[in-house]
Amino acid sequence: MASTSFVKLNALSSPWISQRSFAHSSASSPAPRVSFAIRAGAYSDELVKTAKSIASPGRGILAIDESNATCGKRLASIGLDNTEENRQAYRQLLLTTPGLGDYISGAILFEETLYQSTKDGKTFVDCLRDANIVPGIKVDKGLSPLPGSNEESWCQGLDGLASRSAEYYKQGARFAKWRTVVSIPCGPSALAVKEAAWGLARYAAISQDNGLVPIVEPEILLDGDHPIERTLEVAEKVWSEVFFYLAQNNVMFEGILLKPSMVTPGAEHKQKASPETVAEFTLTMLKRRVPPAVPGIMFLSGGQSEAEATLNLNAMNQSPNPWHVSFSYARALQNSVLRTWQGKPDKIEASQKALLVRAKANSLAQLGKYSAEGENEDAKKGMFVKGYTY
Repeated sequence: MASTSFVKLNALSSPWISQRSFAHSSASSPAPRVSFAIRAGAYSDELVKTAKSIASPGRGILAIDESNATCGKRLASIGLDNTEENRQAYRQLLLTTPGLGDYISGAILFEETLYQSTKDGKTFVDCLRDANIVPGIKVDKGLSPLPGSNEESWCQGLDGLASRSAEYYKQGARFAKWRTVVSIPCGPSALAVKEAAWGLARYAAISQDNGLVPIVEPEILLDGDHPIERTLEVAEKVWSEVFFYLAQNNVMFEGILLKPSMVTPGAEHKQKASPETVAEFTLTMLKRRVPPAVPGIMFLSGGQSEAEATLNLNAMNQSPNPWHVSFSYARALQNSVLRTWQGKPDKIEASQKALLVRAKANSLAQLGKYSAEGENEDAKKGMFVKGYTY
């Protein structure tokens, strides 16, 4: 049974109600109060609880939702074949790290991983639950060329999404991720921006209807040589469209999380921006576009170095924000782990310690207490790949 919540608003102070509606009221009469029904599905309370759990102090998201092909590239970088056995071994290493839940509140899984178990037969979902980490699931079906655009793309996956989401919920997933992209060198065209925003909004509504907190992710790619001011301009346009269509689709803002790109110059721009500058431009964009009802902003790293992503996040948490400002990192949490592991069983413990080092660093950054002192040189190496695909 769907639930309905009510919000009482002072009618004369609401921008949505014409003051002329009450012209007949006497000047001495108290302003009438009007109750408005806000649509909320059967999962509304659970969605809010899940979103708040993920957006908890000092914690963020570990993204290990790479497709089998992309995971294969990661494994190939350390000389391993792309087999289900190797993918399972790597993800078991990550998801069974002792103490991971101290710094990680959610983990985004690929469909294969959601249904996998450890070598001892314990499901990965149960591993996460026991560590107080919320299991999540990537639900989009990847990018495809967008006809009529400037060589841009659109994200597939709405067909059958409701039934798939219901099955993911039964398996234990409680939040979802849908990644679409916007390219500044390609325009972006109005068509591509609208397609990205509409697709995200439909996905978000379907996810909430099936008990999954949607992560809304229109990634603005780092590709290009544009200045930071151009990134800000595009980001404001994209998020304006996204929230317009989220509202059109009756998405409950208290039950979503955002996964934006940080506002930075293009990766090929001649001048890098300091963490303080990135924080200033990024928070300016968010304050102009994101309602405070949204519980959490979980940034993607987008090819920044491990240390750079952490420093930028730390700079954004030097003063209070209307939302929980945290991380949802893939490469910026995993890069050191892969280099340490090299596919060797005797390196598992050291690899898990490497993951905890990066997770703790970003936990401190979420609290605004991170220092780069002692960071090794490998953590400072950029991971940008032109035209990168998941």
